[in-house]
Amino acid sequence: MSRELFTVGPVNVEPEVLQAMTRPMITHRSKDYKALHGSIIEKFKKLLDTDMDIFIVGGSASIFLEGAIRNGANSNVLGISNGSFGERWIEISKLNGKNVKEIRAPWGKAMKPADIEGAVDDTIEAVHFVSNESSTGVLSSIEDLTDEIRKQNDPLIFVDGVTSVTGVDLNLRKNDIDALIFGTQKALALPPGLAIMAVSEKLMKKAKEVKNKGFYTDLIKLKKNNDENYALTTPPVSLMYALDFQLDRMASEGMASRYGRHKEMGDLVRKWSSKLFGMFPEKEYMSNTIGVLNRGTLDFENFHKSLKSKGYEISGGYGDVKETTFRIGHMGDLTPERIKGLLSVMDETLEECQ
Repeated sequence: MSRELFTVGPVNVEPEVLQAMTRPMITHRSKDYKALHGSIIEKFKKLLDTDMDIFIVGGSASIFLEGAIRNGANSNVLGISNGSFGERWIEISKLNGKNVKEIRAPWGKAMKPADIEGAVDDTIEAVHFVSNESSTGVLSSIEDLTDEIRKQNDPLIFVDGVTSVTGVDLNLRKNDIDALIFGTQKALALPPGLAIMAVSEKLMKKAKEVKNKGFYTDLIKLKKNNDENYALTTPPVSLMYALDFQLDRMASEGMASRYGRHKEMGDLVRKWSSKLFGMFPEKEYMSNTIGVLNRGTLDFENFHKSLKSKGYEISGGYGDVKETTFRIGHMGDLTPERIKGLLSVMDETLEECQ
């Protein structure tokens, strides 16, 4: 049975976006591919308002979480976490042989400058954190964190933007981070399969001196090809057709309107949550792309089963709060009207479950 996805990812993909993937195949060393690759890079730079290099490879965003670490640090990094995906990045850093100083904020709370006060000494080569934590629905302030980091020292700053990029304005030009990592299956509203990374000159300079960068994640190799609008290895061309098409749709909407639409959808879910047990994250830092709601006494499994039978799918809780929360994705090409439709069906389903 076909269901409309209000999930955390992969998210709902519109028919016209899927249709864009049906264009004839081309080889990745052709002039046609070069034009496609170059078009995507330039559109990303314009939409995200950045002059950073934009690298694209086949795979999930985790490839570039690893790539940032392998290119940006010889030994010592600081990992800040307030949920499952912050923990994952810390694990990735450790598995790549780095010495990781670990700082944690409570789940449901944002990471704040006070959490890292005095932690960024001159041995720290890079700091990494998640801007929008998918497991908790917390959107931390990149600006506050980067300002505090730079007050203390000048390491590279890496940000996981997987569920925030194109749903929330991350103000790259002002915040001047060194790596922003995301994928296609979240707020970009595309099928999974592409990892994307915006990279600073400062990180590229560091990558030249770091050893053991691997092959697939070697930013120097990637840049050499990227500067010619080619890929290092064979990319999923059909998905790139859809990405190019989707970036045009975003430009037509306008990024300010897109960000505003995401906030409106988030506000609708936050207001509705009072019918149950409220939101899990602290009030001032609630995500505009993911709503994480307290389950309370709700029998979520039966509730969700009924919801799916009506053609709607949301997401269960994740990580340490898996059994006490559930999640609603309100990102990508969803609209306030469609969110209202979901919430209306959820009202009906709640009555049936009583």
